[in-house]
Amino acid sequence: MSFKTNVMRILNSAKIPYVSHCYVNTDAVSGIEVADVLHQNPDKVFKTLVTVAKSNTYYVFLVPVKCELNLKKAAEHVGEKSIEMIKAKDLLPVTGYIHGGCSPIGMKKSFKTTVNSSAADFDTIIFSAGKIGYQVEISLDGLMKAVDFTLADIVD
Repeated sequence: MSFKTNVMRILNSAKIPYVSHCYVNTDAVSGIEVADVLHQNPDKVFKTLVTVAKSNTYYVFLVPVKCELNLKKAAEHVGEKSIEMIKAKDLLPVTGYIHGGCSPIGMKKSFKTTVNSSAADFDTIIFSAGKIGYQVEISLDGLMKAVDFTLADIVD
């Protein structure tokens, strides 16, 4: 694929191996539809969710597309009393990404990031490459070179 997203450029410059997936000519909207179009196990396709705590601290969570983030577990993991999903209008100014194209790699700032522990069940996981229609598949070791994260059980 000749098209490169900023995420792909970051991975290339850091010499972190990845596989890119493209689904631009489909009507896939939800993460489960994306997994289906890419012929991938939805358990290894992750969505990037951005939250904000009462302290106005932002946190990033990666969860399998068929799961819901458990806000109580997530807040507990990051040491906050409570967190909530960021408002859609705040996503671009805070992260540099739009809804549906948010990646944990290449955000405007580094935020504390947590990946659901089920990711460790796979050699690689797939998540947004920072643009709707593009995904990257990467090992957790590779992701750790690009983004500092912890693993935790953060889904219902």
